[in-house]
Amino acid sequence: MLAACDFNAMEQVFERATAVSDDPSKYSKVFSTGRRSYVRQFNELYYARLNELKPHVLTHAARRWGGKNITHTLKVLNVEADETTYIVGTVFIDSNKKPSTLEQVEKEHWISDPEISDGYRNGAETVYLEDESGRIRLVGDVVDQSLLVSGIVAAMLGKETPDGSFEVADMCFAGMPPQTALASVAEDKYVAFVSSLSATVECPVTLEMQLLAEYLCGTLGPVSHRPLPAQIVQVVVAGDVLSLPTPPLGHTEDARANDRSAVSALVSAIDSYLADIAAAVPLALMPGAQDPADTSLPQQPIHPSMFAQCKQYSGFRSLSNPALLEVDGHVLLGSSGQNVDDIARYVTYPNNGPTDSPCELAAKSLQWRHIAPSAPDTLWCYPFSDRDPFILAQSPHVYFVGGQDLPDSGEARGSDGQHTTVVTVPKFSKTHCIVLLNLRNMKCTTVQFSATNI
Repeated sequence: MLAACDFNAMEQVFERATAVSDDPSKYSKVFSTGRRSYVRQFNELYYARLNELKPHVLTHAARRWGGKNITHTLKVLNVEADETTYIVGTVFIDSNKKPSTLEQVEKEHWISDPEISDGYRNGAETVYLEDESGRIRLVGDVVDQSLLVSGIVAAMLGKETPDGSFEVADMCFAGMPPQTALASVAEDKYVAFVSSLSATVECPVTLEMQLLAEYLCGTLGPVSHRPLPAQIVQVVVAGDVLSLPTPPLGHTEDARANDRSAVSALVSAIDSYLADIAAAVPLALMPGAQDPADTSLPQQPIHPSMFAQCKQYSGFRSLSNPALLEVDGHVLLGSSGQNVDDIARYVTYPNNGPTDSPCELAAKSLQWRHIAPSAPDTLWCYPFSDRDPFILAQSPHVYFVGGQDLPDSGEARGSDGQHTTVVTVPKFSKTHCIVLLNLRNMKCTTVQFSATNI
């Protein structure tokens, strides 16, 4: 005789946790280029950067060196010999390892790409500090042993040498901007960071990607494994959702060279894949270097027409790169990784080993109050004239960086109590790994997916 079964008791149902998100228009203009015009010169961007950051740098310089009977020289070219003083300006690094704009343009016509330098600093470069009056060369052990990136606005303490250079004894930067109070979250709520799905024409959705989607939707594995996915309140895809094939060489009138049907099928498959996730949990998508978006920063949101299925869900948002969003009172600043990758090329390598991890480099950029200082020198960006959108107006509670080799987390602390959790998100196509950030305690965990045992 068969016993009666209570099927409702057999299958436990987990309710998805929810979070309060910001109005999509709240931060949309921060990294917006508006109506684009490329007739302006980049010197206007540098002037805007120096004028905005200089007062903050002077404030920190006064804190650091005030009371030591040290004067401030207003212009870098007014430094007097044998007088200890500090000057403020924009760092510029002149190196033969830096990319040439002409070569980058000509590269489109080469069959094979030219060799790309791993770093811009090899000991033979020259470091300058510039302001409206001119530039002065920076020398000394402090300069050689410090991470300096073209475009940083900094104060340099030292004295002029007989040859007209400035020997640096110490330096300081703008510091982290003010920060709003961190909202209290009583229960575990997670933000899932994913980067570099790198879907290809040959295999738009891999087994690991399918496992990821099932995990985020709360349908992967036995019931005992589902409580944590049910606590994910936001998914962020930080760049490189696609890996588009290189357009074939050939005449433009050749129909085979212009056949993009395979790319259209890839975009449609990814649209369907992301829509399945967006149906279950809010999803924010940022463009990356490999995606069909602007090459220069800030990359504007990927056009919504590419995601016809995704945009049917209110929880789907197409963001810029970099981007700002807010989840349960936590301000999240993120990039798809190009800015930190370029900062890493300025790192010197003593003892044949890197001195800073990508997570540490991202944390340092918060201390500079600028997340992309190397733009436009070695990182392509839009020629803004009246503002620099990469200057931080407020310290985020979380700063995440996509497209990295390994997951990592750290923190950046400001002189006025600011505290930012820094997270580097690994390439999913290489590691099959995502990062979960708990908004209750700001701790990170990783989840890795493997299809080898399926």
